[in-house]
Amino acid sequence: MEKIIIFGVSQLASLAHFYFEHDSPHEVVAFTLDKEYITENEFRGLPVIAFDEIEGLYPPSQYKMFLPISFKQMNFLRKRKYEQAKQKGYQCVSYISSKATTWPDLDVGENCFIFEDNTIQPFVKIGNNCVLWSGNHIGHHTEIRDHVFITSQVVISGCCIIEENAFFGVNATIRDETTIGKGTLVGMGANITKDTPEYSIWIGAKSAMREDKSIDIDSISHKTKG
Repeated sequence: MEKIIIFGVSQLASLAHFYFEHDSPHEVVAFTLDKEYITENEFRGLPVIAFDEIEGLYPPSQYKMFLPISFKQMNFLRKRKYEQAKQKGYQCVSYISSKATTWPDLDVGENCFIFEDNTIQPFVKIGNNCVLWSGNHIGHHTEIRDHVFITSQVVISGCCIIEENAFFGVNATIRDETTIGKGTLVGMGANITKDTPEYSIWIGAKSAMREDKSIDIDSISHKTKG
Protein backbone atom coordinates (compact mmCIF):
# COMPACT_ATOMS: atom_id res chain seq x y z
CA MET A 1 0.00 0.00 0.00
CA GLU A 2 1.56 3.27 -1.15
CA LYS A 3 1.59 6.07 1.41
CA ILE A 4 0.55 9.53 0.29
CA ILE A 5 0.29 13.09 1.56
CA ILE A 6 -2.64 15.28 0.51
CA PHE A 7 -2.13 19.01 -0.05
CA GLY A 8 -4.71 21.26 1.60
CA VAL A 9 -7.37 21.16 4.31
CA SER A 10 -10.27 22.26 2.10
CA GLN A 11 -13.47 20.46 1.16
CA LEU A 12 -11.62 19.11 -1.88
CA ALA A 13 -8.92 17.72 0.40
CA SER A 14 -11.51 16.04 2.60
CA LEU A 15 -13.16 14.55 -0.50
CA ALA A 16 -9.80 13.27 -1.70
CA HIS A 17 -9.15 11.67 1.68
CA PHE A 18 -12.58 9.99 1.59
CA TYR A 19 -12.08 8.59 -1.90
CA PHE A 20 -8.56 7.33 -1.20
CA GLU A 21 -9.75 5.77 2.05
CA HIS A 22 -12.69 3.93 0.48
CA ASP A 23 -11.71 3.35 -3.15
CA SER A 24 -7.93 3.15 -3.51
CA PRO A 25 -4.89 1.04 -2.60
CA HIS A 26 -3.20 4.14 -1.15
CA GLU A 27 -2.90 5.11 2.51
CA VAL A 28 -3.17 8.80 3.42
CA VAL A 29 -0.69 9.54 6.22
CA ALA A 30 -0.73 13.35 6.46
CA PHE A 31 -1.92 16.63 5.02
CA THR A 32 0.30 19.53 4.03
CA LEU A 33 -0.36 23.24 3.56
CA ASP A 34 1.61 26.45 3.17
CA LYS A 35 2.83 27.41 6.64
CA GLU A 36 1.06 30.79 6.80
CA TYR A 37 -2.33 29.14 6.30
CA ILE A 38 -2.05 26.47 8.99
CA THR A 39 -4.45 27.13 11.88
CA GLU A 40 -4.77 23.58 13.23
CA ASN A 41 -2.16 20.85 13.54
CA GLU A 42 -4.63 18.09 12.65
CA PHE A 43 -7.20 17.47 9.91
CA ARG A 44 -9.43 14.41 9.64
CA GLY A 45 -7.38 12.78 12.40
CA LEU A 46 -4.05 13.18 10.60
CA PRO A 47 -1.18 15.65 11.08
CA VAL A 48 -0.97 18.87 9.06
CA ILE A 49 2.63 19.65 8.09
CA ALA A 50 4.04 22.86 6.60
CA PHE A 51 4.68 22.40 2.88
CA ASP A 52 8.16 23.92 3.08
CA GLU A 53 9.13 21.29 5.68
CA ILE A 54 7.33 18.26 4.27
CA GLU A 55 10.23 16.51 2.55
CA GLY A 56 12.22 16.44 5.82
CA LEU A 57 9.47 14.51 7.62
CA TYR A 58 7.99 12.56 4.71
CA PRO A 59 10.79 12.12 2.15
CA PRO A 60 9.79 11.71 -1.51
CA SER A 61 11.72 8.46 -1.68
CA GLN A 62 9.11 6.91 0.63
CA TYR A 63 5.96 8.95 0.13
CA LYS A 64 3.91 10.30 -2.78
CA MET A 65 1.64 13.32 -2.99
CA PHE A 66 -1.81 14.31 -4.21
CA LEU A 67 -2.79 17.96 -4.68
CA PRO A 68 -6.60 18.39 -5.04
CA ILE A 69 -6.65 22.16 -5.63
CA SER A 70 -9.56 24.04 -7.21
CA PHE A 71 -9.78 25.97 -10.48
CA LYS A 72 -8.87 29.31 -8.84
CA GLN A 73 -6.82 31.60 -11.06
CA MET A 74 -7.88 29.46 -14.06
CA ASN A 75 -6.01 26.43 -12.68
CA PHE A 76 -2.69 28.29 -12.47
CA LEU A 77 -2.67 27.98 -8.66
CA ARG A 78 -2.99 24.19 -8.93
CA LYS A 79 -0.33 24.17 -11.65
CA ARG A 80 2.08 26.14 -9.46
CA LYS A 81 1.69 23.91 -6.42
CA TYR A 82 1.96 20.76 -8.56
CA GLU A 83 5.21 22.04 -10.04
CA GLN A 84 6.53 22.86 -6.56
CA ALA A 85 5.77 19.32 -5.40
CA LYS A 86 7.62 17.96 -8.44
CA GLN A 87 10.60 20.22 -7.67
CA LYS A 88 10.72 18.70 -4.19
CA GLY A 89 11.03 15.28 -5.85
CA TYR A 90 7.55 13.89 -5.20
CA GLN A 91 5.74 11.58 -7.55
CA CYS A 92 2.08 12.56 -7.64
CA VAL A 93 -0.59 9.87 -7.74
CA SER A 94 -3.90 10.05 -9.61
CA TYR A 95 -7.29 8.94 -8.38
CA ILE A 96 -9.72 7.35 -10.87
CA SER A 97 -13.03 6.29 -9.35
CA SER A 98 -13.89 2.62 -9.65
CA LYS A 99 -17.38 3.89 -10.53
CA ALA A 100 -16.13 5.69 -13.65
CA THR A 101 -16.50 3.96 -17.02
CA THR A 102 -13.06 3.55 -18.56
CA TRP A 103 -11.16 1.16 -20.83
CA PRO A 104 -7.78 -0.56 -20.38
CA ASP A 105 -6.02 1.74 -22.85
CA LEU A 106 -6.81 4.91 -20.86
CA ASP A 107 -3.73 7.17 -20.70
CA VAL A 108 -3.81 9.37 -17.58
CA GLY A 109 -0.99 11.52 -16.20
CA GLU A 110 -0.09 12.42 -12.62
CA ASN A 111 -2.24 14.19 -10.04
CA CYS A 112 -5.55 13.70 -11.82
CA PHE A 113 -8.80 13.55 -9.85
CA ILE A 114 -11.47 11.65 -11.81
CA PHE A 115 -14.78 11.27 -9.99
CA GLU A 116 -17.58 8.73 -10.33
CA ASP A 117 -19.85 8.42 -13.39
CA ASN A 118 -17.38 9.80 -15.89
CA THR A 119 -17.65 7.98 -19.22
CA ILE A 120 -14.24 8.03 -20.89
CA GLN A 121 -14.19 6.36 -24.28
CA PRO A 122 -11.29 4.45 -25.91
CA PHE A 123 -8.13 6.25 -27.07
CA VAL A 124 -8.64 9.23 -24.77
CA LYS A 125 -5.47 10.82 -23.39
CA ILE A 126 -5.53 12.92 -20.20
CA GLY A 127 -2.48 14.93 -19.17
CA ASN A 128 -1.15 15.84 -15.74
CA ASN A 129 -2.98 17.66 -12.96
CA CYS A 130 -6.53 17.51 -14.38
CA VAL A 131 -9.85 17.36 -12.51
CA LEU A 132 -12.94 15.68 -13.98
CA TRP A 133 -15.86 16.07 -11.61
CA SER A 134 -18.74 13.57 -11.75
CA GLY A 135 -20.92 12.71 -14.73
CA ASN A 136 -18.96 13.84 -17.80
CA HIS A 137 -18.69 12.28 -21.26
CA ILE A 138 -15.24 12.35 -22.89
CA GLY A 139 -15.40 11.18 -26.49
CA HIS A 140 -12.99 8.82 -28.24
CA HIS A 141 -9.57 10.04 -29.41
CA THR A 142 -9.89 13.25 -27.41
CA GLU A 143 -6.76 14.69 -25.79
CA ILE A 144 -7.05 16.69 -22.59
CA ARG A 145 -3.76 18.44 -21.85
CA ASP A 146 -2.34 19.51 -18.48
CA HIS A 147 -4.07 21.52 -15.72
CA VAL A 148 -7.65 21.32 -17.06
CA PHE A 149 -10.77 21.45 -14.83
CA ILE A 150 -14.04 19.90 -16.06
CA THR A 151 -17.01 20.30 -13.72
CA SER A 152 -20.12 18.07 -14.15
CA GLN A 153 -22.34 16.87 -16.99
CA VAL A 154 -19.95 18.23 -19.61
CA VAL A 155 -19.99 16.58 -23.05
CA ILE A 156 -16.71 16.67 -24.95
CA SER A 157 -17.26 14.90 -28.25
CA GLY A 158 -14.76 12.75 -30.11
CA CYS A 159 -11.40 13.85 -31.51
CA CYS A 160 -11.20 17.12 -29.55
CA ILE A 161 -8.05 18.78 -28.23
CA ILE A 162 -8.33 20.59 -24.89
CA GLU A 163 -5.33 22.82 -24.29
CA GLU A 164 -3.77 23.59 -20.91
CA ASN A 165 -5.59 25.46 -18.15
CA ALA A 166 -9.03 25.30 -19.77
CA PHE A 167 -12.13 25.33 -17.56
CA PHE A 168 -15.59 23.90 -18.35
CA GLY A 169 -18.76 24.86 -16.49
CA VAL A 170 -21.66 22.50 -15.80
CA ASN A 171 -23.55 21.23 -18.88
CA ALA A 172 -21.14 22.67 -21.44
CA THR A 173 -21.05 20.86 -24.79
CA ILE A 174 -18.13 20.68 -27.22
CA ARG A 175 -18.58 19.61 -30.83
CA ASP A 176 -16.38 16.84 -32.24
CA GLU A 177 -12.98 17.74 -33.76
CA THR A 178 -12.85 21.04 -31.87
CA THR A 179 -9.76 22.58 -30.28
CA ILE A 180 -10.27 24.51 -27.04
CA GLY A 181 -7.47 27.05 -26.72
CA LYS A 182 -5.18 27.43 -23.73
CA GLY A 183 -6.83 29.11 -20.75
CA THR A 184 -10.30 29.13 -22.34
CA LEU A 185 -13.23 29.50 -19.93
CA VAL A 186 -16.31 27.66 -21.22
CA GLY A 187 -19.26 28.83 -19.17
CA MET A 188 -22.16 26.82 -17.78
CA GLY A 189 -24.42 25.57 -20.55
CA ALA A 190 -22.26 26.91 -23.40
CA ASN A 191 -22.29 25.10 -26.76
CA ILE A 192 -18.95 25.27 -28.57
CA THR A 193 -19.05 24.44 -32.29
CA LYS A 194 -15.71 25.89 -33.46
CA ASP A 195 -12.13 26.25 -32.24
CA THR A 196 -11.60 28.82 -29.49
CA PRO A 197 -8.67 31.25 -29.20
CA GLU A 198 -6.44 31.27 -26.14
CA TYR A 199 -7.78 32.93 -22.98
CA SER A 200 -11.26 33.51 -24.40
CA ILE A 201 -14.52 33.37 -22.46
CA TRP A 202 -17.60 31.63 -23.85
CA ILE A 203 -20.89 32.37 -22.10
CA GLY A 204 -23.79 29.92 -22.05
CA ALA A 205 -27.17 30.18 -20.33
CA LYS A 206 -27.33 33.31 -18.18
CA SER A 207 -29.77 33.60 -15.28
CA ALA A 208 -30.96 36.83 -13.67
CA MET A 209 -33.25 37.22 -10.65
CA ARG A 210 -36.13 39.71 -11.02
CA GLU A 211 -37.78 41.58 -8.18
CA ASP A 212 -40.68 39.09 -8.29
CA LYS A 213 -38.12 36.33 -7.76
CA SER A 214 -38.82 34.68 -11.09
CA ILE A 215 -35.84 33.69 -13.22
CA ASP A 216 -35.18 35.26 -16.61
CA ILE A 217 -33.20 32.91 -18.87
CA ASP A 218 -31.31 34.72 -21.62
CA SER A 219 -29.45 32.31 -23.91
CA ILE A 220 -26.23 33.88 -25.14
CA SER A 221 -23.96 32.37 -27.80
CA HIS A 222 -21.13 34.89 -28.08
CA LYS A 223 -17.72 35.22 -26.54
CA THR A 224 -15.72 38.03 -24.97
CA LYS A 225 -11.95 38.11 -24.81
CA GLY A 226 -10.42 37.34 -21.41
